[in-house]
Amino acid sequence: MRRLLLSLSVLLAPAVALAAPKNIIYMIGDGMGPAYLAGYRYFSDDKATAEVENTIFDELWLGMASTYPDDDTYVTDSAAGATALATGFKSYNGAISVNRQHIPIGTMMQLAKKLGKANGIVASSQVNHATPASFLAHNKSRRNYNEIADMYLDYRINNMPVADVILGGGTQYFIRDDRNLVNEFKQLGFQYTDSWQQLNTLTKAPAMALLAESALPAVLNSEQDNQLATLTEKALQLLTPAEKGFVLMVEGSQIDWCGHDNDIACAMAEMHDFAKAIAVAKAYVDKHPDTILVITADHETGGMSLGAAGEYQWLPDVVRKVSATGRSIAEQLKKADSDNAAVALWAKLTSISLTAEEQQALLAARQQDETTLRKLSNQLVAKYSYTGWTSGGHTAADVAVLAYGKDAKDFVGFQDNTQIAKKLIQYIQQTK
Repeated sequence: MRRLLLSLSVLLAPAVALAAPKNIIYMIGDGMGPAYLAGYRYFSDDKATAEVENTIFDELWLGMASTYPDDDTYVTDSAAGATALATGFKSYNGAISVNRQHIPIGTMMQLAKKLGKANGIVASSQVNHATPASFLAHNKSRRNYNEIADMYLDYRINNMPVADVILGGGTQYFIRDDRNLVNEFKQLGFQYTDSWQQLNTLTKAPAMALLAESALPAVLNSEQDNQLATLTEKALQLLTPAEKGFVLMVEGSQIDWCGHDNDIACAMAEMHDFAKAIAVAKAYVDKHPDTILVITADHETGGMSLGAAGEYQWLPDVVRKVSATGRSIAEQLKKADSDNAAVALWAKLTSISLTAEEQQALLAARQQDETTLRKLSNQLVAKYSYTGWTSGGHTAADVAVLAYGKDAKDFVGFQDNTQIAKKLIQYIQQTK
């Protein structure tokens, strides 16, 4: 493999703190712009009280960060955003921890591994998706999923893969006709499961759980409660014995996917799942004060606004009553036996009463493809909740920075996303 752009030993200047945190929990809400945090506050509000209660996001919110890439745009994708958050250096959209010349940039987890720390990744997407990949691998394109999965095994420091714990989805990339990476991980001593029911069989690192063919189910469609919190708790359990501490990255991957779909019910469900995972991490910090928890986003997705159509209101009660994602609603409506059954199913899944004109539009969309039906479904939920969306892609909005635990004050105020990584790398460099 080509030499790293920057030596792992000289990523940064000397550290600023005398006693750096031993453990780092780094949580990334993919696509989680500020409106998502505000929306979740109102979505979670106890209507029985006069005041709007703070969420765990509000309690830990210390600053903001810019997210622009090293590209011909101010709007980043997840790969460039994660590269900045993993390395402290910017790159082009699509890059997995490489520069414009495709030369690898050293990541904080590679540095941690070199210095004897343990590493873990948790994601609700496939584990070789853009954000986790940027911490463990190097590739000119985030779309090269098989090559990235191969690198999780083949790129080694101290004769072992960079990650000691890998939890999420993605069996189709790790068990392929051309290569069975799972068997090769097992040969290196990794414990492995592909079942939620067998997650307790993972008792020590190194360990891997791939719990879906690709990504985990969206929270609204899942039969598994507390997906991300469960995996975060398991990862912390597996990493805690590490003598020199650990670096754990947890991604709420599908917040972004909901934003791309302009699906507010999906987004709030994923935010709730992410919030519960944050609560697990915060409780860990309370018991292990030599740990820092940092939470941010790689970018904002969808240009969400709380209020739309010129009306001074946003109605989270409408959002709370939606019981499936727009994708699932479209799939179910397409399969309905009749138009009458489809209308009844819409009412059951959304609790939204449509006008005669809207009902006809829904039935007309049902005769087309699922994408058309999904878009209309999400538009109707947005209309009745007064949720605004400006894009089906990312925006250049700044994102929140949250922190808790040892040296959390280092993250107060405005910073660039690269500065978040540089501060964490400084802590890692102080490993004793």
